[in-house]
Amino acid sequence: MDTVISPLKVLKLPPLILHPFADSSGPNKLLESSRASLMLQGLLPSGELTPFELEQRLLDGRLCELRMLLYLGRDLARWIEQCLEVVDRDPVLRGNGIKFQSFAAMLVEDPPENVREKLKTWGVADYKAIFTRALGLNAVFADMPERDMLNTEFIRVYYRYADHMYACTQKGTSFTEVRSRNFPFDLFASGEYSRMLEREWKLDG
Repeated sequence: MDTVISPLKVLKLPPLILHPFADSSGPNKLLESSRASLMLQGLLPSGELTPFELEQRLLDGRLCELRMLLYLGRDLARWIEQCLEVVDRDPVLRGNGIKFQSFAAMLVEDPPENVREKLKTWGVADYKAIFTRALGLNAVFADMPERDMLNTEFIRVYYRYADHMYACTQKGTSFTEVRSRNFPFDLFASGEYSRMLEREWKLDG
């Protein structure tokens, strides 16, 4: 870390807008994958399913998770780039060591209270793990690779690799620590944000 921003400095950041990233079959694949994992561990009866069939269901779910996190990582990275553009226009903050890693760490470790509360209403309890893995995967993959491009063991425990990918991006350079008290922002789902803009346009019209 380089420096810590003065608590007197407050700069409103652009809203973080998250787009839908799951297809209609996603929830079912995730549920089947979770059940398959429990069956493979002997915690649920497997019925007529063979170990091979259970393994395929597990891997299908893991791939679905990986895809969802990769697309989420795109939204997070896009938002961080927007934040850096805002900082670059501020004469006090420009050149103060604030980098991509600064806002990535803030998002994972210190999101504003309003963002944490909204995530809870969405049913997102462990946002730290989700944001960490999404950013980690985004640091490595420009697009979702085909299944046959990925090693089976990687698919099975991709989340461990994603955690390390994030750690590598954060530890690879020095950066200024930023806190959400200095950089507040709002969180919206893309559809929600579009509806809000539409209402504002109607009021302005």
